[in-house]
Amino acid sequence: MANQQYAFLRRGNVPSRDAWQAAIDEAGFDLQLDPEMRPFEDSGFSPCKLEGRDSGCEIDYDGSRELLDAFPELVGDHDYCISFRWGGDMSECACAMIASYALAKNFGATVSYEGEPPTETLEIFLSETREIVRDARGGS
Repeated sequence: MANQQYAFLRRGNVPSRDAWQAAIDEAGFDLQLDPEMRPFEDSGFSPCKLEGRDSGCEIDYDGSRELLDAFPELVGDHDYCISFRWGGDMSECACAMIASYALAKNFGATVSYEGEPPTETLEIFLSETREIVRDARGGS
């Protein structure tokens, strides 16, 4: 079963690949986005390197009213959504969590797993993301 995470933000705040990578680096995570990533143009699986290992997750860009209207309590003044999907692989989950955390911290995104209320604070989100990364390593 696929998992889905949404990052709602202003379309004008959707970062370039390089700005997004810089935000991930600044957060201290060893995740390398696809060097060929093209926000707004790409759709589907986006390969990444997590701590030197091949991984990735599906990433889609969507500003449709249909999607935004489905989550009125999360959208607020945001007019765009970047969604992430992954299966049961914890490395793929870690990629989505790290990418989402960077969007929340640096680009004003409201992040929701499966439409649930967002994490209360960025500190809690960071802690949860670090825990997922540890799980992806096998708990080390």
